[in-house]
Amino acid sequence: MTELSQTALLHELEPVVAKNLDRHLAVAKEWFPHEYVPWSEGRTFDGPLGGEAWSEGDSTLPDIARTALIVNLLTEDNLPSYHHQIASLFGPDGAWGTWVGRWTAEEGRHGTAIRDYLTVTRAVDPVALERARMVHMTAGYSNSHDSSMLRSLAYVSFQELATRISHRNTGRITGDPVCEALLGRVAADENLHMIFYRNLLGAALEVAPNQTMRAIDEVLGDFQMPGVGIEGFTRKSVAIALAGIYDLRQHRDDVVAPVLRQWDVFNVVGLDAEGEAARDRIAAHLDGLEQAASRFEEKRDARAAKLAARA
Repeated sequence: MTELSQTALLHELEPVVAKNLDRHLAVAKEWFPHEYVPWSEGRTFDGPLGGEAWSEGDSTLPDIARTALIVNLLTEDNLPSYHHQIASLFGPDGAWGTWVGRWTAEEGRHGTAIRDYLTVTRAVDPVALERARMVHMTAGYSNSHDSSMLRSLAYVSFQELATRISHRNTGRITGDPVCEALLGRVAADENLHMIFYRNLLGAALEVAPNQTMRAIDEVLGDFQMPGVGIEGFTRKSVAIALAGIYDLRQHRDDVVAPVLRQWDVFNVVGLDAEGEAARDRIAAHLDGLEQAASRFEEKRDARAAKLAARA
């Protein structure tokens, strides 16, 4: 079966982009970051303006909530890298280009709102946060899917949903209704982004089933969240998983499985031998995630029991 070039795929999917862009604009709700920040709680920091230095006791947020908020914010901070990637793949023209601009604008307010909240409420050390931002953004972001439109669409279909779950669960664990409302608003954006990309990839399965199935397989085989480059990310992600904010069970049951089900991956017809082999690997990957999630849950339960016994 003849494979389509990326240019051909862009042209084939352009009407789908236009349709889903119209849908997105019709259902997306306008919101303003400044309305979700408790400005009256703010006070001047030390430095040129001579305010009060930050101290650990300035915030009552749980430590794990602070960790998750920092990871979420630093992930959002790398927006210039993400924009460069999708703009390079999708191009500046037509519905593709309009979507790139709209998506970037919506993502931009996420970092603005979260940073304003953290700064005003003194939830985290602002100096450490800024230094971490400088390091993370200087390194930038790239992954093995940068050169492939189909792999990129597959990746963001999973990643946007994972990010939605992470934001929403982080909001809940803070115990702060203001933060929960803010992150709930951010999560709503991420969900709409996921639907957009998921619909595009679903259309790609009809246009180029073998190429798209292989793309899904390749993405699931080495999936990593975009915050992987954050200093200490492995340690932070383990703590986040132990707290139930985002773990392997959620990744399998709430992200990977429902997206695959929406695409009806296991009933796609017209696959050649390579496409069928890719689908078999996807099924095996789901099984592997199930085993890994079960092992993690057993270890987490054993750890919790041990801590309870000590208490």
